[in-house]
Amino acid sequence: METNRLPALFKQALLTFTVSLILFGPISGLVLEGFSFRNELTRAVLLAALVTAGRVGLSLVGMTSIGKKITAKIGGNAAGVTVMTGTEKSPVLILTLLFIAGLSLPLFADKYFLGIAILALIYCLLGLGLNIVVGLAGLLDLGFVAFYAVGAYLLALGAQYLGLGFWGALVLAPLLAGFCGMILAFPVLKMHGDYLAIVTLGFGEIIRLVLNNWLDFTGGPNGAPVPAPTLLGIEFTRTAKQGGVPLHEYFAIPYSADYKFWFIYIVLFLVVCLVIYAVERLRVMPLGRMWEALREDEIACRSLGVNHVFTKLTAFMLGASTGGLAGVFFAVHQGFVNPTSFTFFESALILAIVVLGGLGSTVGVIAAALVLTILPELLRDFAEYRVLVFGVLMVVMMIWKPRGLVRVKRPAFFPSTKEENRNVPLAVKAEAAQ
Repeated sequence: METNRLPALFKQALLTFTVSLILFGPISGLVLEGFSFRNELTRAVLLAALVTAGRVGLSLVGMTSIGKKITAKIGGNAAGVTVMTGTEKSPVLILTLLFIAGLSLPLFADKYFLGIAILALIYCLLGLGLNIVVGLAGLLDLGFVAFYAVGAYLLALGAQYLGLGFWGALVLAPLLAGFCGMILAFPVLKMHGDYLAIVTLGFGEIIRLVLNNWLDFTGGPNGAPVPAPTLLGIEFTRTAKQGGVPLHEYFAIPYSADYKFWFIYIVLFLVVCLVIYAVERLRVMPLGRMWEALREDEIACRSLGVNHVFTKLTAFMLGASTGGLAGVFFAVHQGFVNPTSFTFFESALILAIVVLGGLGSTVGVIAAALVLTILPELLRDFAEYRVLVFGVLMVVMMIWKPRGLVRVKRPAFFPSTKEENRNVPLAVKAEAAQ
């Protein structure tokens, strides 16, 4: 260990302790009790000391030869793209096992865990939709929750005023949400960066305020009920409420409230699989290439003749359609919707899923959605520190994996072989040589 770095290490520890104390002091050092507060600064000092010790420990390890090797290894993996060699094994077997395991989950999970799994899959849908807009097309959208609300309220209000059912909403929600995405996209075609983020944030707040204040139509803060799903006239409730036949009566089996959750989970799981397949196919199609080209350099993209209007519109519309699908499943799962479920925090959480998973990475978005959905449930016993732990993990992730959990993979392109060249006509070869 280098002794000449000890003074700098001491200054770093002092700065870390001071900043940590400033941050933890108001948050955990003052406990509100009615109109007064109780002094708990000892707890803030302990937390600051713990953070300082961890920072000093990391610095000391980084000074050693082993620490330098680890730092170099981590730094070497910071690239955002992995080019495939073409010799990788096919993941068909693993994907098949994951698909079977996912379908069979209701047989082994209880109602509580199945509810968490449904919520995790909903956030997977939301992450996949926003990943098209932010990760692939590079358009920062902070109002994505608006399309989520459109899908949820379409089912709730459609059932109330038009008699719309679950399957009808599942078809119409992507269309309506995509139309709203088109309405949002036209005013922001020439905006970038912070300006685009502010406009999309305003759009999300407009939708929430309309839902909250249009009492006669949406119910306002009181929300709106959502009917239970049905399948070919079979209902999943104890008694028939929509003119069908309850599942347990139709099959002469004992009634269970889990049947509804099983049905929602299986349909949602299949929809998520279809969306994953569609997104992966779009990425390698010309449209997906145009999204990524637009993200990297819009000026160069437009100079090469790419229609930026069409490219941005498709990104916004397809991402919004996926958000509308997620809204339908959220509404039917909760059985009730109100504007408090569609705040800016939801948009921030979805954006965190995309960023932490890796911009443009489908596998990373799915992994981040599962982690950020299940982690709060695992930390429920530490409710006072749950948000703190969540923030610390995000900071660690941004330092350790600034490009996200999973790096984007690109297929390898190889020059044609001699055998392939033999089949090319001579006229074509001559034209290529010129």
